[in-house]
Amino acid sequence: METRRPISCIVVDDEPLALQVLVDFCQQVPFLELRGQFQEALAAAAFLQDTPVDVVFLDIQMPRLTGLQLAQLLPAPRPRIIFTTAHPDYAVQSYELPALDYLLKPVSFERFVQAAHRARAALLPPAAPAAVAAAPESPEAADEVLFVRHDGRLRRVPVDAMYYVEGQKEYLMYYTATGKLLILQSFRKLEEQLPAGRFVRIHKSYLINLRHLEFVERHRVQVHGTSLPIGETYREGLLEVLRYHGKLG
Repeated sequence: METRRPISCIVVDDEPLALQVLVDFCQQVPFLELRGQFQEALAAAAFLQDTPVDVVFLDIQMPRLTGLQLAQLLPAPRPRIIFTTAHPDYAVQSYELPALDYLLKPVSFERFVQAAHRARAALLPPAAPAAVAAAPESPEAADEVLFVRHDGRLRRVPVDAMYYVEGQKEYLMYYTATGKLLILQSFRKLEEQLPAGRFVRIHKSYLINLRHLEFVERHRVQVHGTSLPIGETYREGLLEVLRYHGKLG
């Protein structure tokens, strides 16, 4: 069985308590390898010049050099950036910086783990099964297609063809452009496999593809002609994602 390599990372935050929280979180995630912690963006920039890492957990508002400015200075190949901030209305979307995720302080461990899994999925996509790998592949990127086990076979599901997913006990029902698929899978496992920033959980029972989102009301959304409820505990997370991706004024 193949063992994927650790994900190297650093944490940059000028607030000592916030820095320590993220350091502790990194040390609790088995596949993260913490290479350094910095309270000054300039010190982090100097470190990264000589020591490339996979991921930077980066505070936005810092003195002298902000996280946004630091992200623009990073040498190629640039690490993946996971921004952290205490300000939910910070206009990250106004900067053309590719960010893997955006964590709102105080960051919960559950939300941190979700971002860490997203980083691992982006950096180390799982190898395709041998039978699938032997088949001719389209020009689509690997992270644009899922392979799911359905009716005793591996079924190829283009990510863009997924409208939304509904939880049904230990199963997930995929609603796609070619019909419905009932898959023995958890939301957590699915979210690890999906490309970052394209899907969002809106309810304990629903995850939606933002590309097929038609409108949002206070208690519901419409996705490809279907009305779906917004769970109260998921509402702020949905709005945060929409703000981040510039879909909400």
